[in-house]
Amino acid sequence: MSENADILPFDQEWEASKSALIRRLKRVEGQVRGLQAMLERDAECEDVAVQMTAARKALDRTFYNMLSCVIERELSCEKLDAADARERLKYATELLSRYG
Repeated sequence: MSENADILPFDQEWEASKSALIRRLKRVEGQVRGLQAMLERDAECEDVAVQMTAARKALDRTFYNMLSCVIERELSCEKLDAADARERLKYATELLSRYG
């Protein structure tokens, strides 16, 4: 039996999602390092602004993907009744309101 046999399907999905989020963050990190280099070599302000916008949007997309994972996780329980589902969805909505 493989060592992943005890992992629930949602756990496997979370692991895949987590890996994708980490890859995205590493790309954002590379963009930010590129921005630092641009500033150090006195690049044009508009060029820096364009790259900052790209990095910010990439980080925003990563945030929304992470929030999607939270919503999926909160609503994936098999024995979820309507009241519990509303409460879990409220939690995800509060995260979006607070940080989105």
